[in-house]
Amino acid sequence: MTSRLGIVAGGGALPRLLVEACRAAGREVFVLALEGEAEAETVRDVPHAWCRVGAAANALSLLRQNGVGEVVLAGGVRRPSLTGLRPDWRAARLFARIGFRALGDDGLLSAVAAELEREGFRVIGADQLIAGGLLSEGRLGRLMPDAQAEADIAHGLLVAKALGALDIGQAVVVQQGLVLGVEAIEGTDALLQRCAGLRRDGPGGVLVKAEKPGQDRRADRPTIGPRTVALAAAAGLRGIAGEAGATLVLDRDEVARAADAAGLFVVGVARR
Repeated sequence: MTSRLGIVAGGGALPRLLVEACRAAGREVFVLALEGEAEAETVRDVPHAWCRVGAAANALSLLRQNGVGEVVLAGGVRRPSLTGLRPDWRAARLFARIGFRALGDDGLLSAVAAELEREGFRVIGADQLIAGGLLSEGRLGRLMPDAQAEADIAHGLLVAKALGALDIGQAVVVQQGLVLGVEAIEGTDALLQRCAGLRRDGPGGVLVKAEKPGQDRRADRPTIGPRTVALAAAAGLRGIAGEAGATLVLDRDEVARAADAAGLFVVGVARR
């Protein structure tokens, strides 16, 4: 018998999509919603509890009390300072061991996943729950990049690889060979909003998303969804490229429809 799934929910659409996928599969689910991050819609009509990000002892207790055996980390979390986090004794012990200030997002999430497994939970990736969730190589929708966009994608992959090696971010915006912006702590949405004011004349740029080298695939995969398409269009971009086999697509059909309507291409590309 499959154990109850615990969804540790941050912001965005992914946690709710996982809830719906579990319902469709007839699987019991419990949502541990992170205060200030998860949206009210995420926990609508589903067993849940709210928990402060730094309250690790309470989080572990809630997962156990609700019969959780497997855990998925889903949704964005704005990383606070150590002071703003207000870690309880359980979180403080973890940070003392791993060195909180020295870790980027992937390092921190990998440590959290490892800690959950030490506590007896099995941590799985969101892609294991959403059918066809990973971007395949080739186009998603009608449009394909031209030669200039292909060159921007190739350059973007090189930049994303260097960025990811330092555990900084997963996304870069390139226009005509110029790097307009790279993702750091602000996240992809804010990167796109920032780049809207930096675009140059001529053919628009490309958002490139790629997995960090050695990334823990159970958490924080590069992700695109309908909102990504909308923000890319508003920023004047021509398209979106994601690393094939590594980039999670939220609502694939809607992404394709929205991209076609906006005149954007969405493609999966192999990392060179």
